Amino acid sequence: MLKALIGICTLHLTTIFLLFWATIDDAWWFTRTQYTDLWGRWVMENDDDVWIYVDIPTSYRKDYLQAVQAFVVLACLFAVVSLCVFLFQLFTLGKGKRFTISGILQLTSCFCIMVALVIYTDHFHRDEEDGWYGWSYIMAWFSWILTLINGVIYVILRKRVE
Repeated sequence: MLKALIGICTLHLTTIFLLFWATIDDAWWFTRTQYTDLWGRWVMENDDDVWIYVDIPTSYRKDYLQAVQAFVVLACLFAVVSLCVFLFQLFTLGKGKRFTISGILQLTSCFCIMVALVIYTDHFHRDEEDGWYGWSYIMAWFSWILTLINGVIYVILRKRVE
């Protein structure tokens, strides 16, 4: 059981790391002369290999962008709180009651990531043909999968420990 708990903690920490990295890093959308993240855009100036930070264009709907930003930050917060609750429940609660709250928080984090990614995919870069999604976007989808797996493991562990 100790190996399983260490594995779950490692999975949870990996998920948190990927979520934070995807949120902070500047690689959600690339073209040959610019790259965009959730907070701004970097543009190459005059082919000098000098990158300049600019605000996200006004062609992006601000309400959708703020929704994506909010849901990604909420996903990070729920994942961190879920880990803290998991560790707290591990040492304080009795069998059968252990991982319910941490599983719910982890699945809520999973839901927040999914909503942010669906909004981003549906409302941004639809008409841009010369770009591609970056590694931060892919990491966010990968962290969604890991968060879902981790939440399901918490629910299964709660039932097994009963």
